[in-house]
Amino acid sequence: MKNNCSIVPKIIVVLVLIAFGLNISGGCASAASLYSVNMRYTAAEAVIPAYLKAEEKTRDAIITVAEFTDTRQLDDKKIIGRVTERDDTKVPVFPKYVIATKAAANGIKEYLKKAGYKVADKIVQWDLKEETMPKGSGKVIIGGNIEELEVTCWRGVFTNSYKASLKLTIVFADLAKGRILYKSKVENASSKGHISFSEEQLGEEASTVLGDAIEKVFEEKAVAQKIKEVLSQ
Repeated sequence: MKNNCSIVPKIIVVLVLIAFGLNISGGCASAASLYSVNMRYTAAEAVIPAYLKAEEKTRDAIITVAEFTDTRQLDDKKIIGRVTERDDTKVPVFPKYVIATKAAANGIKEYLKKAGYKVADKIVQWDLKEETMPKGSGKVIIGGNIEELEVTCWRGVFTNSYKASLKLTIVFADLAKGRILYKSKVENASSKGHISFSEEQLGEEASTVLGDAIEKVFEEKAVAQKIKEVLSQ
């Protein structure tokens, strides 16, 4: 019995050393030149506040959403973050399917649809100025700027540290009258540690921070009030 008890800790040590060796060799041998992630908000699990939900007189009016503008000071604005490998190499992170400016606009569309509003299928271009509002059948237009967006991961030996941050400016305007109704700034951040590293994990962080920021915008009762006032006219 004594011999068995002394063998068990040795086995555990050996297994840990094997895992340690595999982790290091795997990380060094497969250094990537870039990572691509799916940044997407679907609003499937969003809980819409009662004061925001579409009413009978606002249900058929159309809301138009514009592609966001990326105002970050970057040479390549397709980059949304970086992964720091174990050898301190920094590898850029890119969107896999949709660039960040369209991902933000699509997220707004999904949230408004969940709230019961009719949203135009086409995403338009708008620089947030009253004099350049696009013509269309919608009553309200929503656009914005991405002022900050960063998705990062520091790859460690036993754990990987994921972080994401996002800062948005969102503008609501009356299309028929050509005037801005309301401006809102929102920022959000998230972080987590995980034993595994993957592009899926990076994508989850990006999607989470985007979804939380969008939902936070519509927590303001003033936003719902302004939207409903125009749509009911």
